[in-house]
Formats: sequence, C-alpha cells, structure tokens
Amino acid sequence: MRFPLSLALVALTILPACQTVNAQLAEETEQAVAAANADRPITGEPTPADDGPDYVAEADSLRFPGEVRLRNVRQLTFGGNNAEAYWSPDGDALIFQSDWDAINPQGCDQQFVMSVAEGAGRDGAGAELVSTGRGRTTCGYYLSDDRVVYASTHPGGDACPVTAASEMGRYVWDIFPSYDIYVADADGQNPKVLIGGEGYDAEATVSPDGRYVIFTSTRSGDLELWRYDVETGDVLQLTDTLGYDGGAFFSPDGSKIVWRASRPTGADAEAYRALLADDAVQPGALDIYVADADGSNARQVTRLPGANWAPFFHPSGEQILFATNHHTLDEGGREFDLFLVNLDGSGLERVTFSGTFDAFPMFSPDGTQLVFASNRRGDRAPSRDTNVFVADWVETPTEADRQFGAE
Repeated sequence: MRFPLSLALVALTILPACQTVNAQLAEETEQAVAAANADRPITGEPTPADDGPDYVAEADSLRFPGEVRLRNVRQLTFGGNNAEAYWSPDGDALIFQSDWDAINPQGCDQQFVMSVAEGAGRDGAGAELVSTGRGRTTCGYYLSDDRVVYASTHPGGDACPVTAASEMGRYVWDIFPSYDIYVADADGQNPKVLIGGEGYDAEATVSPDGRYVIFTSTRSGDLELWRYDVETGDVLQLTDTLGYDGGAFFSPDGSKIVWRASRPTGADAEAYRALLADDAVQPGALDIYVADADGSNARQVTRLPGANWAPFFHPSGEQILFATNHHTLDEGGREFDLFLVNLDGSGLERVTFSGTFDAFPMFSPDGTQLVFASNRRGDRAPSRDTNVFVADWVETPTEADRQFGAE
C-alpha cells in the first residue's frame, strides 16, 4: 500500500503556414476540441512541447492555467479509482491498479496494463488484467525484462480481505500481513512469490538496471525499507527509524533512493505502535527523504506540514516531484498537487493547479512525459473518480506556457 486510492475521497472529507495548412489546422483543432470536451483521449503522436504552430492550446482541455510544465494532457482511464500507473522499460505501456467496474468486477484493486498511445478507452477494452483477479493487490511495477511485480493477498482467499477500518470504525490504512510480492510474465501468466514470508511485504519498485527491488516490509517489526537482490536473493534493510517508511523509488542512475516517511514521537509513537500491532496505521504527517541506494546518508528533504508523499526523481536526478496538501491545509487539506523540489529542500515549485487531487507522478524512461493520477475533468465538473493521465513534460516553459488559459 504505497498510498491508498481512497485518499482522494478521504481528502474530500478531511484531508501557422500557407492557407491550405491553416485550413487543415482549423479542421484538426475543431476535432481535437470536440474530443477533449467529450472527455476522451486524443490519441496518436503527441505534439511538440514547445510554443510552435503544432501545439493546439484550445484542445488541451485537461490542462489547467498555471500548469506551465505540462502539455497535451490525455486521459487514459474513465471511472472508479485508478492510480499508481508506472511505465514499462520501453515507455510504450503502463501498469496500474484499479477497482473500475468496467474492467474489474471483483471489487478491490487489481493490476492491469494498457498502451500509452491508446489508453484503456471509455469501455476499458484497452486494459488487460495481469494479476490473478483474486484477493487484493497493490503497487505493480515492471522488471527490466518486462515481467511484472505486484503485491497480492490472493493465497489467503479470493474475496477482498476485511479492512481494519471496517472493524475499528475509523479511518486507518491496512497493513495486510498476507501481502507478498509476486512476479509474473508480461501477460500475467505464471505468477509466483518473489519476496514473501511473515508479515507485510509490498510497495515494490525496481532499479533502472533491474538488479534490485526496493520494498516495504514489517519483517523487522516496523514498516521499513528493504532491498532485494534479484540475482542473489539477498535482502538488505535500508531504514531503521520508527515510522512508516514506504513508497520508495530509485534515481535515474540507480545511485539514490527517495521515499516518504512518518516520524511519530511521544504519544503519537505509542499510538503508531498500537495500531501497527493490529496491522494498521493512521494517516498523519509525512515528509520526503533521500539516501544512497544502500540506505546510507539518509536525509530529510521536505519540512512541510500535512502529507508530503508519492515522490519520484526528476530525470536529472537533482529534483524530486511529489504530491502534497501543505498549501491547502487552511482550507481543510482537500486539494493535493504536484510540486518540484531540489534535493536540498530548496526551490519548491508548484506544478499542478487542477483544484482537485493530483498525485502518483512518474516520468517516462526518456524523461519527456509524465504519468499521474487525478480527479480532474475537461469540463471542470467535480468528480470522485481518480483516473490516469499522461502529459508531455515541459522542462523549459515558454511565454506561451505562462500565458496558457489567460483571458
């Protein structure tokens, strides 16, 4: 459970050229605007992320004013809760988790893959199940050979496991001890345990060279980060401070890791321990941390109020893109946006401005695109659906980007 898909819901309750070319462009613009207004993806080759004549600002209905770093935003899923979408090594596909009833009648999150170019489609026909369809799953990812890994509870039963929230009568996150990490072929066939044992093992991601899997486990008695060597099967504990260490990713060169963590003290620490003994945690303050890939030289990056989570390295390896509600706490903390920050905590820059929920960012392998999850809609209507979106990343915004959406 890198971070529950239900967070979006919880946050709502708490937290130009010659004439011929111009005519063709006008026709294409009209079609694109119509498509965008219909909230279906505009597929095909993305247009350049610059201020040249090929970019059609009027068609970019899923982009919001202020989003100078994003262009050509496309929606890939269309209902339910869809998130944690992560790129295949070749950048052509995404693995994501979903409870969308068009593709998942079972009722709790399962793992799916879809083409980046086509998306899942409005009817979900473009989504292919790669988990077993049984139990609950979380945190899918690709190995370097295109096999997939994910955590699942399915050996414990076909049904969705009973949640701690339903038993305790309050909002908590489940730390299912029945989660083990599985590896399967690219089409989901031949699933087998990769990392297992007693307690919670989940939240797996993979180093760029495919050698290591970083994951969160309770095998030490606390929620800590561990590193699994794919070649030898050896495991190395990376963190050992009280609190929930999770949602970790490697830097582009594999030399560093980034993750989010809670650091409870005093009465909060006692409450944390008590809940963890019941296989649950309660959301609280989270900040972003970085360290070397072996866990050494760990340091805190953000010192912001609220929940700061879902971090991912910028392609340069010198910045981190993450989700946060620190800027909306005075309004109840209902809005989560993506922010960039330097590794030393300086240079904080807001990236998304949808006014809803934007999180789970990941850069494409070539660094030119960004996938993320959001409650945004082209018609700006309120929505509790969390969908997957992909956008071109603008490394150097132009004046056209700064003026996007201006009256």
